[in-house]
Amino acid sequence: MSIATTTRAARSGARKPKPPFFHRPPVVAAVFLLPFLALFVVFRVYAVGYAVVLSFQDIEGIGVSEWAGLDNYRRLLTDSTFLTALQNTALYTVGTLLILIPLPFVLAAVLRSKLVARQAMFRSAFFLPVLTSLVVVGVVFSLLLATNGLLNSFLGLFGVPEQGWLETRHLAVPAMIIMATWRWTGINIIYFTTGLSNIPNELYESASVDGAGPVRKFWHLSVPLSKPIILFVTVLTLFGGFQLFVEPLILWGTGGGPGQGGLSIVVHLYRTAFTSFQLGYASAIGVVLALIIMALSIVVLKLFGFFKKD
Repeated sequence: MSIATTTRAARSGARKPKPPFFHRPPVVAAVFLLPFLALFVVFRVYAVGYAVVLSFQDIEGIGVSEWAGLDNYRRLLTDSTFLTALQNTALYTVGTLLILIPLPFVLAAVLRSKLVARQAMFRSAFFLPVLTSLVVVGVVFSLLLATNGLLNSFLGLFGVPEQGWLETRHLAVPAMIIMATWRWTGINIIYFTTGLSNIPNELYESASVDGAGPVRKFWHLSVPLSKPIILFVTVLTLFGGFQLFVEPLILWGTGGGPGQGGLSIVVHLYRTAFTSFQLGYASAIGVVLALIIMALSIVVLKLFGFFKKD
């Protein structure tokens, strides 16, 4: 036997045996991912697909249904309640975008600057409303927004007459925006603080050497370099706006508000499905809502240049 043959035989004999099937890395990864994938398929993919199928049916009771085609979608175009809910939801979303993006961003920049001492304490104070029980929130804002409540008392110091925040139709959306501002400003401050902390301090120091003041550094450094986190918070706020459900239920119980001024699409969907038991029509509302959110998200991503190639 030659030396080369002996060497090959020694190498073949030194090969490590294959590990057991369930010890192989791809199999281990698949086993750990399988529960998540199963839940995702059952409660997301299947649920969404089934909702789309239901939207083309006219369902009366349990197990009694017939094919309705596009009748549920045609009905949406003439449903005044749905159009009112869509208008309220759109106004609420625009209001939260105009407040919950610039206000927390400015507060995050101020808290991160050297102008404020004990920054962690202020961040914690702003974050506390997110952790507050919804029952407590409902009681607090019922008192705060009452006709003789704290908000009207404060506005009265400036000569503003008392407002029926919870009794007037056109004030229902502003009341919900006030509540959303109190609840979600803190979490957005945390998001923006995280984004601002990733900006190198050397850039601010260079800008200071060039004579830039705080406002110019904020506008020309903080805002452009925080574009990804601003996009994230914008999309998140957009989702939350069109999924408005908790605020009207807390403030008015039934969720409609005075003259349906606080009715949102999700509350209308909930009523249609679980009060009127029109599951097919409620599914059509859900599908249209999903399409609206998807379309607006694509528009926002386009405006932020998300689809541009570097």
